[in-house]
Amino acid sequence: MYKHILFDLDGTLTDPMLGITNAVMYALEKFGIHTEDRTTLYKYIGPPLIYSFTNFAGLSEEDARKAVVYYREHYAPVGKFENTVYDGIPELLEKLKGMGKDIVLATSKPEPFSVDILKHFDLFDYFDFVAGSTLDETRTKKEEVIAYALKEHNIDVNDAIMIGDREHDIIGAKKNGLKSMGILYGYGSEEELRAAGADYIAKSVEDIISVGGF
Repeated sequence: MYKHILFDLDGTLTDPMLGITNAVMYALEKFGIHTEDRTTLYKYIGPPLIYSFTNFAGLSEEDARKAVVYYREHYAPVGKFENTVYDGIPELLEKLKGMGKDIVLATSKPEPFSVDILKHFDLFDYFDFVAGSTLDETRTKKEEVIAYALKEHNIDVNDAIMIGDREHDIIGAKKNGLKSMGILYGYGSEEELRAAGADYIAKSVEDIISVGGF
């Protein structure tokens, strides 16, 4: 049904929990904020960092920007590889390529980090285009990343779908006129994804092709 398949990265292709939470804890400690329970930081997985540090940690926008710098001090050399590929993802991408699908990454993670992660886990060659956020914060929101991918990769929105695990993926797709699929093995709940307006819901990696009618 769809020629262009846009994938989120964190919580959709890989489980970045350890790397992201370690980097968030490192950044928050700089502001005297100590985290006892790592699970309270799961909400940082998916949204843009400035949004997360302002809305979840209560930092001012100025301090949130400083927190992003601290976060990257840990994440860039170490955290991005404290990550695991979800079971079945390589096989899913292989099947989609065999169907002739155009596979695109659309992530709020900085593009250079995203490329490093895909290459580290031998996923890079499945992708026809990689769209991420910019390190200077000029492109961070999911709708901005999707818009960039659509323009630069010449994607017809009527023949494309966005797949992700958080409301930001669904909302970003809707703002750009794309259909969307929420997946339940990541960090967003079914309630969150349906409330955001997901057109499809897949419970597992194995369900993605059949649910999307690919």
